[in-house]
Amino acid sequence: MTGTPLLDLKDVACMRGGRLLFERLNLTLGRGEAAVVTGPNGVGKSTLLRLAAGLLTPAMGAVARNGSAALADERAALDERLTLGQALGFWARIDGVAPGPGMEAMGLAHLGDVPVRMLSTGQRKRAMLARVVSGGAALWLLDEPANGLDGEGQGRLAEAMAAHRGRGGAVLAATHQPIGLESAMAVALA
Repeated sequence: MTGTPLLDLKDVACMRGGRLLFERLNLTLGRGEAAVVTGPNGVGKSTLLRLAAGLLTPAMGAVARNGSAALADERAALDERLTLGQALGFWARIDGVAPGPGMEAMGLAHLGDVPVRMLSTGQRKRAMLARVVSGGAALWLLDEPANGLDGEGQGRLAEAMAAHRGRGGAVLAATHQPIGLESAMAVALA
């Protein structure tokens, strides 16, 4: 890695509900790099992503980000009353981008006029990932990004992550399954 890291965690410890989830965690992600966080349920994988996003504060240590981050977790944050195109357009306006590239990348362009409430689980997951792809954040924080995706969706996810890294972005993903994130560092939480 060269230059300033996009994410730098130094001796991070996390407490949730009075319970120590992990401690002395060090992780640095530079441009084009990726890491996959694994471990059993309840060890703090999702919490680690929320720490990296700046939504939680570590009990000890320091978290530094250089540039913007986009978190994709179980909360799709799409207005059920809108069409998919309108719902993604809302976020695109906030980010100052166009929703089209993300919809294309995740194979959703043909669903732009479908109400969000009518989308399947896999289509909702693709929509959430389309938000990340279009958003322009340098650091992607993906929590179980392949859950609910069919084979085509998983392939599109792998392609999107590879393209993002190729443009100098970084990916931190928490998952229980292979997601096609090539040459990623392993971060095992116990």
